[in-house]
Amino acid sequence: MGIVSWIVLGLLAGAVAKLLLPGRDPGGFIGTTLIGIAGAFIGGWLSARFLDRPIDNHFYDGATWAAAIGGSLVLLVGYRILFGHSRR
Repeated sequence: MGIVSWIVLGLLAGAVAKLLLPGRDPGGFIGTTLIGIAGAFIGGWLSARFLDRPIDNHFYDGATWAAAIGGSLVLLVGYRILFGHSRR
């Protein structure tokens, strides 16, 4: 997969993560989108590095999506913990 595929996957993974964790995010739509993109990259890297499952060739592979959504969820939860109370 190329960089554009990872960005598209990150956008979709961020949307799925937002659906799984509803509520108000400190960054809004743009922040959630950027978290999704970063989560896709981090989830893919962690999967390839530590789980010995390179996922860089198949956009429609379930493991690719699970890694991207999982990375997005972890980043979204961390972002809410760190910055969730700063905006009221």
